Amino acid sequence: MSNSTHRVQGLNNDEVAADWPAISDREITWLGERFAPLAGACRLLWHSPRPLSAAAIVESGGERVFVKRHHGSVRTAATLAEEHRFIRHLADHGVPVVDVLDDRDGATAVEHEGWTYELHSVGRGQDLYRDAPSWTLLTDTAQAREAGRMLATLHLASARYDAPQRNTHLLVARDDLLRAADPVAAIQADLAARPGLAAYLERQDWQGDLRRAVLPWHAGLAVRLQAEPRLWAHNDWHVSNLLWRQQGTATVVDTVLDLGLASPTSALFDLATAIERNAIAWLALERGAEAVRADIALALLAGYREIVPLSAERVHLLADLLPIVQLDFALSEVEYFEGVTRSPANADVAYHTFLLGHADWFSTAAGQGLLKALHAAA
Repeated sequence: MSNSTHRVQGLNNDEVAADWPAISDREITWLGERFAPLAGACRLLWHSPRPLSAAAIVESGGERVFVKRHHGSVRTAATLAEEHRFIRHLADHGVPVVDVLDDRDGATAVEHEGWTYELHSVGRGQDLYRDAPSWTLLTDTAQAREAGRMLATLHLASARYDAPQRNTHLLVARDDLLRAADPVAAIQADLAARPGLAAYLERQDWQGDLRRAVLPWHAGLAVRLQAEPRLWAHNDWHVSNLLWRQQGTATVVDTVLDLGLASPTSALFDLATAIERNAIAWLALERGAEAVRADIALALLAGYREIVPLSAERVHLLADLLPIVQLDFALSEVEYFEGVTRSPANADVAYHTFLLGHADWFSTAAGQGLLKALHAAA
C-alpha cells in the first residue's frame, strides 16, 4: 500500500511515498454533509507529513478544522471514541487540549468506505515543531521544564478518569509487557489474536532476542510496578505534539495535541516516554555523547516535580523503565507494518532498530551516562 503522489516522513527522517492517500476534496465534501464546520465551501490548506494516518487542515467560512483519517483496520469509530472521551475529560479538568467535534448525530468519529474519520479544532498557539519527526531532540531546557510541568498537570487531571484498557494493540502505547512477570510468555499468549505480529515473529528468533536485549532490563520491574497505579496517559509526549505561546519572557504550552497513543499506563511510563522522545537523537546515534541531552531529560523531570512530587524510589524506577519503555509500542508497530501496510522493511526497523536497538543503546557509554544522571537526580 503506497501512494506515490503524497510524501511523508519516513522512519529514517527521509521523505517517502505515503502508505495512505492524502485526504481529498471528495472526502471533505462527504464530511461536510455530517459536520457543520465543513458544511460550506472548503479549502484544503495543509497535508500532514506524518506517516501512520492521513490528516489535513481545512478552512471553511474563515474557520480552520483538523481532519484525520485512519484505515478501518487500524481505528474504528468505537476505538476512536475511547480516545475522545479521555480528551474531553482532560478538557473538563483544565488541560488545554484540542476540541473534539461532533457530527450531526453527536458522534465524534464516523466510518465511510473503509475509512474512519475524526475532526478536531486546530488548537491555540504556535506550532514550533510542526515538521519535526518524533525523534528530534528538544534543545531548549526552559521549554523542556515547561513540557514537564504540563505533563504533570495532565496526570493530575487524568487521576480522576476511570476507563478500561483500549480495545486494540495497533499503534497504542501500553505497558502490559513491562508489568508482566514473564514478557516472553505474555507475548506468546497474545499471538493467536495478533496474526500480523505472529507472522513477523515467526521469522525471528524473538525469544532469544528478548532474552538478550530486553529481559536483563526487565528484571524486577514487574514487582516494582505493582505500586504504580494505572493512569490514562498521553504516551507520546514529544514537543511536536504541543503548541506554544509567549507569556512575558517565557514560552509556555498553549495546547496539547495528538492523544492517539493514549491508554492506561502509568505516570512514570509517560514521563519515561517523554524523556526518550525528547532527550535522545535516535536518528543520529553516531554522534555518541552528543546524541543525548541529559540536561533536557533533567529539565523535564524537574518541571514535572514542580507540580507532582516524586520520591527518590520513584525516580530510580523511572530511570530503570527508560531502556525498555518502548517495548509494547514497538511490537504494535511491528504488527501494523507487517499486518496492515505489508511493509516488512518498516517492520524490521520497528523490531531491530526500535525495540532491540533502543534497549541496546542504553548499555553504551552515552546511554549509561543518561541513566546515571537520572538516578543522581533522585
